[in-house]
Amino acid sequence: MALSLTTETSFGIKVDDAYYRVEGVSLLSKTSMSFRVRGYADPELAHFSDGVYECSYELESENPIKQAYIYLKTLPEFEGAVDC
Repeated sequence: MALSLTTETSFGIKVDDAYYRVEGVSLLSKTSMSFRVRGYADPELAHFSDGVYECSYELESENPIKQAYIYLKTLPEFEGAVDC
């Protein structure tokens, strides 16, 4: 699972259909989690962006990775992202 989104890197380079993958999910408590998101122009190459996010976690809901993707799609920087 990943997200696809056309984006511009911090260097001003446009990346069509960038591949964003959730990595390293950590459950901080029964109600919160943190995770890393890396952006790739090609999933086989080195990442061009790297960020850490924190959000609520619901034990009785989807698995933590799925919850992370759902949360990302609520953020302005991932507006318009699609599952891939």
